[in-house]
Amino acid sequence: MVYLMHQLSVAKEKAGPDEILEVASRLFSEKGYANVSIRDICKEAKTTPPMIYYYFGSKKGLFQAVTKKKVSMSDFINRLDRASKGPNAESSVRSFVRTYLTSFPEDAFSVGLYLKDTAELDKDNAGKVARGFEQILKMVVGIVEQGIRRGEFRRSDPEMSADILLGLLNHVVFQRLHFERKYNLEKSSEFISDFFVHAMK
Repeated sequence: MVYLMHQLSVAKEKAGPDEILEVASRLFSEKGYANVSIRDICKEAKTTPPMIYYYFGSKKGLFQAVTKKKVSMSDFINRLDRASKGPNAESSVRSFVRTYLTSFPEDAFSVGLYLKDTAELDKDNAGKVARGFEQILKMVVGIVEQGIRRGEFRRSDPEMSADILLGLLNHVVFQRLHFERKYNLEKSSEFISDFFVHAMK
């Protein structure tokens, strides 16, 4: 009997860091950092507090690991960068738009991942995302500027033009994310590209 209890105890602690991260990410997203305890995470992940402390040091360490994994936009930005290097401005816009809508890291944008224990926004993580969007804005500005230089686009304010394109894209993304609206991404991509390119010529 003692041996069986020991085996059950060992099995309970088998949850590795990936399983713990997955459970913690879901709970933080659903309830916010302040409303999730180590005990809640242990119960869902079928592990014990010492295992969480062993892998992550503390609840804060676990939260930072979750946000680092989920909020990282580097892969998204790299895909957009590759997509924006077309042979001309129009093809760059079309490739960028399609990549943006089909590769957007939706898991990164749950409000729960931006809350700290005081239920205020975590400025560090919100700042990381803001810096990512600044990079993306500069990318679109570059596409527009190149189009203007080559005479493919009419003269206009590149930053305002980039803002408008990202506004159209983010409307689709956040409608899907927060209101679960069903969009045909291929049609949306084609329509936004046509609309923007036509406006810029």
